[in-house]
Amino acid sequence: MSQHVVVTEYDPLWEEKYKSEACLIKGILADNCIALYHIGSTSVKGLAAKPIIDIMAAVRSLEWADAVADKFSDAGYEYLGEFGIEGRRYLRKGGDERTHQIHIFQVDDWNNIGRHLAFRDYMRTHESEREEYAKLKTELAKKFSYDIEGYCDGKENFVRRVERPALSQYDGAWDKMYLAARKVQNNRQISPFVEAGGVAAAVLSQKGNIYAGVCIDTVCSLGMCAERNAIANMITNGESEICRVIAVDTSGKAVPPCGACREFMAQLMPERYRSIQIMLDYESKKAVTLGEITPDWWI
Repeated sequence: MSQHVVVTEYDPLWEEKYKSEACLIKGILADNCIALYHIGSTSVKGLAAKPIIDIMAAVRSLEWADAVADKFSDAGYEYLGEFGIEGRRYLRKGGDERTHQIHIFQVDDWNNIGRHLAFRDYMRTHESEREEYAKLKTELAKKFSYDIEGYCDGKENFVRRVERPALSQYDGAWDKMYLAARKVQNNRQISPFVEAGGVAAAVLSQKGNIYAGVCIDTVCSLGMCAERNAIANMITNGESEICRVIAVDTSGKAVPPCGACREFMAQLMPERYRSIQIMLDYESKKAVTLGEITPDWWI
């Protein structure tokens, strides 16, 4: 039987279904999983959609993902390889009445990762296009109720048209920084006295380059925070002006810099430290300036 194409009004439970499935996927991908994103129409509040949860995973290695295909199968997924998109691993769950889809990309594949995030974020912030898309999908679902290819072909022109302004307006710097930090983040025991990698950070320089670093923890006071390690990497490469900073803890959540890191950044850029942007919540993209959280520097 062909897949039944049904478009329904937005359901707030879709976000909860994403979070539940994300936990399952993280468990299967384990340390290979760098980031998971809710994408597609069910990730856009207020947008009518097929009730299928689309999830994008950024991983360290596609080969490692292939190695756990049997675990995905045990969880109810069909593991279909690239399935028409080079560099992707596509999985689907639910048979003809599909419930979930996973799109796995290697973390360095920014073209595919950025394209999905740009379209999602654009639809979240542009009401007229969102309404146009909902109307189009509802009409196509009625016309191609058992023809998924006809339904997808009918959306193609709209998606391609919207992708152009979405990509041109998309500021992917925070997402690139997050992925850069997560890529280098993994706990490692260096010696009986030194461990590293529990926290990772990335800084965006004024020239637009991203530098990453991890925390180095010692049994005495000789360690270094991830932020300062990333800044040291930037300085090693000949730059000294910071534009943005993100630090990520072991759970993948953004965390603010400690007092020592704030002091280091202020001394590095004494005339302009207040303008440095600090990510506080990656999920909501909540950011503040260093001046807001360090208003009264001693100098």
